[in-house]
Amino acid sequence: MKASGSVLKYGDNVDTDVIIPARYLNSSDPAELAKHCMEDIDKEFIHRVKPGDIIVANKNFGCGSSREHAPIAIKAAGVSCVIAETFARIFYRNAINIGLPIIECPEASKDIEDGDQVEICFDTGMIYNRTKGTSYQGQAFPEFMQKLIAAGGLVNYINAGKE
Repeated sequence: MKASGSVLKYGDNVDTDVIIPARYLNSSDPAELAKHCMEDIDKEFIHRVKPGDIIVANKNFGCGSSREHAPIAIKAAGVSCVIAETFARIFYRNAINIGLPIIECPEASKDIEDGDQVEICFDTGMIYNRTKGTSYQGQAFPEFMQKLIAAGGLVNYINAGKE
């Protein structure tokens, strides 16, 4: 499994309230949530993001409330992966559960810049910055997590096993 795209870069402590503001939590429709993704931190995000793009952030991405809406909004906006130095644990779990790949890699999060072209190999955890010609070793996904992500999340994975 691989992902590649242009980077949208953010700093430390990007919390779930700026990923998807609470005023939009009355909807569980992924397409509706995507329209408002990141709008309180980056008004242009939804106009800049293209299918396959990658969010890169620093420490503690996804902190704050445990809302599942945050990774749903990111995935529905077309983001193929989030790379950060660290993730809030509940965000990490929610992201995997809905099939959004996320990778912790401090070196990549510090070196990769907004607009860089990046490719990720989920089998090995390698992150390639095609713009700078550099590579970083991120945390590879165990096989069972790759299956969850490939299925589109935990619910889809479980449902596929029942058919």
